[in-house]
Amino acid sequence: MTDTATDHDVQHHEHVSHDGPHGYASDKEAYLRRMRRIEGQVRGIARMIDEDVYCIDILTQVSAVTKALQAVSIGLVEDHLGHCVVDAARQSEEEGAAKVKEAADAIARLVRS
Repeated sequence: MTDTATDHDVQHHEHVSHDGPHGYASDKEAYLRRMRRIEGQVRGIARMIDEDVYCIDILTQVSAVTKALQAVSIGLVEDHLGHCVVDAARQSEEEGAAKVKEAADAIARLVRS
């Protein structure tokens, strides 16, 4: 997947509004710490490429970053279902259904990536 495809997916997916705190709000600092760690890993991979490190060693690090991002994604999905979807379902059947569809679409994007 190219950066362009990633940008397109992020910019053009359907978005259902959500008032109030997001599902991850209570774990925001933990998510930020995890993302900073992943960011450091990605910079490390770039350094490895710059230093002509052996391909398999680079692929091992790419795999570790991929797994770390997947763990963040699973946590966000769990938080979204437990908070945003549940709150929307309490408001109305239609809002709940819209949030379920939004979550299913997001999960489908994760599975395809």
